[in-house]
Amino acid sequence: MRIITLIISISLAALLPLKAQFTPQSKVPPPMTEQFASQVRGYQQIIDTYHSTAEKIIRTAKQDNLCYDRLAEMCDTYGHRLSGSESLEKALDWIIEQLKKDGLDVTSEKVMVPHWVRGTESATLVSPRVKKLAMLGLGGSIGTPAEGITAEVLVVKSFDDLKAHASEAKGKIVLFNVPFTTYGETVQYRVNGCNEASRVGAVASLVRSVTPVSLSTPHTGMLRYNDSLTKIPHAAITVEDAELLQRMQKRGVKTMITLKMEAKTLEDSPSRNIIAEIKGSEKPEEIVVFGGHIDSWDVGQGAMDDGGGVFVAWNALRIIKKLDLKPKRTMRLVFWTNEENGLKGGTQYALNHKNELANHVLAIESDAGTFKPRGFEVKGSERSKVLATAISSLLNPIAADLIVDGDGGADIGPILETGVPGMELIVDDAKYFWYHHTDADTMDKLNPDELNLCSAAMAIMTFVAADFPIRFPK
Repeated sequence: MRIITLIISISLAALLPLKAQFTPQSKVPPPMTEQFASQVRGYQQIIDTYHSTAEKIIRTAKQDNLCYDRLAEMCDTYGHRLSGSESLEKALDWIIEQLKKDGLDVTSEKVMVPHWVRGTESATLVSPRVKKLAMLGLGGSIGTPAEGITAEVLVVKSFDDLKAHASEAKGKIVLFNVPFTTYGETVQYRVNGCNEASRVGAVASLVRSVTPVSLSTPHTGMLRYNDSLTKIPHAAITVEDAELLQRMQKRGVKTMITLKMEAKTLEDSPSRNIIAEIKGSEKPEEIVVFGGHIDSWDVGQGAMDDGGGVFVAWNALRIIKKLDLKPKRTMRLVFWTNEENGLKGGTQYALNHKNELANHVLAIESDAGTFKPRGFEVKGSERSKVLATAISSLLNPIAADLIVDGDGGADIGPILETGVPGMELIVDDAKYFWYHHTDADTMDKLNPDELNLCSAAMAIMTFVAADFPIRFPK
């Protein structure tokens, strides 16, 4: 029952992915008490034995650009990797081949995933003038009738603003023009805007893209329908067009939009989690699991979200293998599928390995960008944060030694619900939400040197956790 309960809760959380929700400046560790510092120093003698290994890992990570080159080859060859798509499955086949070339033990596990298809779509301002609006339907949205929906637009700035103008909303297209604050706050309008608009009689809803910066780039993402309400089409438009419509409304100008969407949801499709690992030399039953999600939205290349994240984890394991390091515990890399619109990969992994979860000593996710690494967020007990802080001193040479409180990641959420400590790689994410879920999530946004540094940080943290004489404390 516990597994079932946590799967339900985490599946809902997939609609609000646990991605970076703060600016880099806000990721500041709390003041360290003398007691905490003393506990960290208690590990120092053991940590000192890993300095030479950490230096080798950093040197090796900087030796080539294989991580970037592999990621570019996958992204350029297969493009986006939306769940249910042929491109995702072809990319997984290619990944398996490359993992085997690295000499890693590789397995896969079947996962049934949602299959939403965007189809042709458009949004056009038809009055007071004709203007094509850049738009993206939101994941899981229903489509419009073939002729589209043409209706007057009501622009609101919040859910409360919509309630105040509820009497004006019936038969209209509601646009939520909500400026970006944090991802966690602003994404509520993308996820739930369709329900609140339906509640007051709107025929469709639009949301200003969830981003602090826009270059006429709409951002897609998941929505969540309330089954007790009439489902209406829901799409994102750009910041620029949302502001245009806001200004027109403020001047008393009536605006009309024609929205056309062929979006539909098909039957679930088979996909896979890919697993590669290095077996532990002394305690193979104890597992440090780490990785990211291999699926992406159907726009751009999914290079940042989360191709880069899962490939730096892959590169970390490759480095450990290349250096012929022998961790005491098993290091398990997972390419989770279907994080973006269902989290079925993460929940299926928890089900498949429920008898092993008690021996998962640590779970680490990389799904917050792969710019310059800064350290790790930690979800766990005070003792787990002490050990994470001690290990992080090995990351001083690459300035990635920051340890802060966090919530873990979406894919490892079901694992963490059983009490396993969790971490997420954090980076200088100032520009992450500029490109997140857009056509601009492409390889040119990534830097080979930064990918290598992220790989080094992941390799050091995962290897030391897997090899440490003391099991990572819960």
